[in-house]
Amino acid sequence: MKNVNEKLSEVLEIEPISIETDSVQELIPVEAENDILENDFSFARENLKKLITKGAAAIDDILFVAKESEHPRAYEVASAFLKNLSEMNKDLLELQKAKKDVLKQNSRQVNDPSITVQKAVFIGSTNELNKLLKAQKEEE
Repeated sequence: MKNVNEKLSEVLEIEPISIETDSVQELIPVEAENDILENDFSFARENLKKLITKGAAAIDDILFVAKESEHPRAYEVASAFLKNLSEMNKDLLELQKAKKDVLKQNSRQVNDPSITVQKAVFIGSTNELNKLLKAQKEEE
């Protein structure tokens, strides 16, 4: 079965035009977007939890090395490592907050009945517009 492009090319006796479909963007449904979002958040959360767990296990060894060597640089490294570990814990909490914010924003976009329209265009004749306005006045 020939498409419109091929039929027109045949009738007009010209070469058919090839249409690039790579530039067309697909719309992602909100449900699919939420699934992608959930997967990304759970992936990031698991990675952060693994890093925090490994860091907590390594901190004892780092502190032991610093204590045994009594070298200022070893204490500096241990201090920086503790700071990074505490920042990872904060990142984990911020990730949860970001997830809640994004999900709340998505639910507002889909289910928000309080959307205000600032500029509306009426498509129809002036007769139809007059009838509509009269009907609204009668309702009030």
